[in-house]
Amino acid sequence: MMKLKDKKILIIIGGGIAAYKSLDLIRLLKKENNEIRTILTKSGKEFVTPLSVTTLAKSKTFESIFDANNEAEIDHISLSRWADIIVVMPTTANFMTKLRLGKAEDLATTVILASNKDVLLVPAMNVRMWMHKATQKNVEILKDYGYLFIGPEKGEMACGEYGEGKMSSPNQIYKFLKNYFDKRNLFKKKKFKAVVTTGPTREYIDPVRYISNESSGKQGYEIALALSKLGVKTTLISGPSNINYQKNFKLIKVISAEEMFNAVKKSLPVDVAICAAAVSDFKPIKKNKNKIKKNYNKFKTIELEKNKDILEFLGKNNRFRPKLVVGFSAETDQINKNSNLKLRKKNCDLIIANDISKKDSGFNSDYNRVSIIDNIGKVKVIKKNKKSFIANKITEFILNKLLIEEKNLN
Repeated sequence: MMKLKDKKILIIIGGGIAAYKSLDLIRLLKKENNEIRTILTKSGKEFVTPLSVTTLAKSKTFESIFDANNEAEIDHISLSRWADIIVVMPTTANFMTKLRLGKAEDLATTVILASNKDVLLVPAMNVRMWMHKATQKNVEILKDYGYLFIGPEKGEMACGEYGEGKMSSPNQIYKFLKNYFDKRNLFKKKKFKAVVTTGPTREYIDPVRYISNESSGKQGYEIALALSKLGVKTTLISGPSNINYQKNFKLIKVISAEEMFNAVKKSLPVDVAICAAAVSDFKPIKKNKNKIKKNYNKFKTIELEKNKDILEFLGKNNRFRPKLVVGFSAETDQINKNSNLKLRKKNCDLIIANDISKKDSGFNSDYNRVSIIDNIGKVKVIKKNKKSFIANKITEFILNKLLIEEKNLN
């Protein structure tokens, strides 16, 4: 087995018969010089002792948020910042409910709620508990929140029943963690750079009126966030949006299509450009200095001219063309046909086709449904899901293709 080394891993031990397996995972990780810190929940103490955990982890076991000694040494905020990843094992049905509701009633839930790191949940419970609609709904929501999952597996349980609900083995969790860090280390080592555009643009007619669209900027923002988490140096160029941006990447705010075009040019060269912005195709030839009055009878038409095409500029830029140019195509009909035409016309490598005819996804929604179309016509469909989930799938596809392209060039 390939080794996982020199990582800082926080293990939260939940209440369940499978809690003893956490000791085996700690032993595996400590063999490879990983630094382990642990939180033992109140129910977890019913199955493993603080002494056994402390002895194997070779570090103090944290138990209570109200422990003055713990807080003097390291508070719950710094504990969450210290870790490279947080692992919760076993993750019980009750613990998942607490996370779904955003509770912070003990040290474990407070650390997770305060964390800016990925959290891996390792479920273990009776098969009927796992299959219950409430549990499955919790899993769906927690995945939307961005929690990672491994398992559960099928097998015989402590209660004597057989089915899905058995916790993944320490070896399986170890391999998951290794793959998690390998992927991030690979992209950091490659030093990939990306620029992402998102949101609408505004083309002003007068000081208060403008041409724009319903784009919220959420999908491009989630893509930039996903790229950044994977170690890609990312610049997000955003039109007007109400998003409360996390500072995981460089953010450039713009208003008009021309400002966005100029910001993209200044961001080059990059390895990948993802044009998720809904850029206004046209702008008024002339912007009135003063607000146009309603009774201004001479104002009957607005003369428009085309904006610069950012996607086409990137696709046909011989000097600074990114290795991968990815466009978005917002369509109401003949989705794949129109998107393929756009891909060829703009000389893209990939096009993300958005069906905006449906009210439950697309523009101004937390949900989306897309198809990824490549330059040989292959289509990968991603069904309706949260934009954060869609972003992870798109990012994974793009970076894998980028690695293939780089390998072919070499």
